[in-house]
Amino acid sequence: MSYTPDLVWDYESVKAKAGGKFGGTNRPTAGATHQQKLPVGNEQYQLYSLNTPNGIKVNILLEELRKLGKIDGYDAYKIDIMSGDQFGSDFVKINPNSKIPALLDMSTTPATPIFESGAILLYLAQKHQAFIPSDPHKHAQMLSWLMWQMGSAPFVGGGFGHFYAYAPEPMEYPINRYAMETKRQLDVLNQHLATHEYMVGDEYTIADMAIYPWYGRLCLGELYVSDTYDAARFLAVHEYTHVLRWARAIAERAAVQAAQNLQLIQITSASD
Repeated sequence: MSYTPDLVWDYESVKAKAGGKFGGTNRPTAGATHQQKLPVGNEQYQLYSLNTPNGIKVNILLEELRKLGKIDGYDAYKIDIMSGDQFGSDFVKINPNSKIPALLDMSTTPATPIFESGAILLYLAQKHQAFIPSDPHKHAQMLSWLMWQMGSAPFVGGGFGHFYAYAPEPMEYPINRYAMETKRQLDVLNQHLATHEYMVGDEYTIADMAIYPWYGRLCLGELYVSDTYDAARFLAVHEYTHVLRWARAIAERAAVQAAQNLQLIQITSASD
């Protein structure tokens, strides 16, 4: 189908045509769309999230910290992005970008809001001095891989995953474009993990926690799979043997299993 872009893109003229799983959830403006009071529990950390790859990253670290005895626990609430909870007034106060996950640290006065999954991982790891290398060389490597994941994963989720699994209809050019980039990224990981047990040598860090929910779970066949599509097969993930070895080792961790199966507390979608 031929398409010629208008001289000026206009949301009103295209929103009725939006299709696919996420076609009606986004808009070209920021800010709250409705008043919403988020619940606040008794724990130090209040997590507002969803068990997507970006959400699972933070779940993993919180569960690992709990198992180490660094924290007693945390309250975790579900932000239903299909219902628009991310555009509620209280959530937007924590994250003006309206994306999960978002965290409140209630141990400070006032409470400290943190958004963006990578920022939350760094904040928690630094505060509790866990899963973050003290050696300057390893610390730099950890930061590099953490930022690599934050910059690269949108090509996997927003690019490959969207056009392969969620777009209204299959489109050859974007699927090929993002499949190529996703496989290149997997090869970057595979070559690195050929000589490293974890992302930072033999030390398990927040870089592993950030990368695993996207690339590890993709190679384990847990992302973009249904009766009609199978991303792991499509991308021939069996080729990435070192990524698979690493992913299986992380998947066996009790904290990771708890994080992936975390029961989030349902909240009211909107209130007056």
